[in-house]
Amino acid sequence: MTPTPDSDPTDALSAVPAFGAGRGLAPTGRLRFFFGPMDCGKSTLALQIDHNQARQGRRGLLLVRHDRSGTPTISSRMGLARNALEVDEDMDLCALVRDHWARGARVDYLIVDEAQFLSPDQVDQLAELADDAHLEVYCFGLATDFRSTLFPGSQRLVELADELNAIQVEVLCWCGRPGRFNARVHDGDVVRAGDTVLVADTAPHPGATPDTAEVRYQVLCRTHYRTGDLGPHLVSGRQLSLT
Repeated sequence: MTPTPDSDPTDALSAVPAFGAGRGLAPTGRLRFFFGPMDCGKSTLALQIDHNQARQGRRGLLLVRHDRSGTPTISSRMGLARNALEVDEDMDLCALVRDHWARGARVDYLIVDEAQFLSPDQVDQLAELADDAHLEVYCFGLATDFRSTLFPGSQRLVELADELNAIQVEVLCWCGRPGRFNARVHDGDVVRAGDTVLVADTAPHPGATPDTAEVRYQVLCRTHYRTGDLGPHLVSGRQLSLT
């Protein structure tokens, strides 16, 4: 949507017709939250939705906060990746869309990955964009942190989203039960306290920093999350040791 000649290009949201205007059609903007544990395919689904939207000629913005790659990228462990805009803690998402519209760029939808790291205020802004700017807003992220507590951004999404979608790709604990809990592991032990935000992957990688080289995350079922049992350890060749 581009500003009309009579509108203030710096206030693009004010140019959106009021509810019930035009032909009486209700706004189509919705705020959706897709959530699940690590490795369930959240980023893959985000990129698939972006692909499907773009094929129909729609224009979107891809946003991310603290991708595990350390770059402004939506990246999947399956190898898919797209450049994105990094959302910092002070970014006003309504102002971001206004800026694009003021420059004549269309914005029909938003894809937000790692949405658990958004602030509650930023989630409120996404709801405003869905309601007042009629954007389709797709958010993807973890529900709970390593302490099994809702992230503030995820909590606000649960409170405000039009749709809550638990991603159906089942992630298994090492024991074979469904995994729901994202355990933080340091030197082989499950960590129960610390900063909520500590970016690391599910296994050490060559680009790991000294702060994260010995930290990884592992999905566990509730029983083994409670007991801190990480299962059989890896030996050479990444085979499981059963002894």
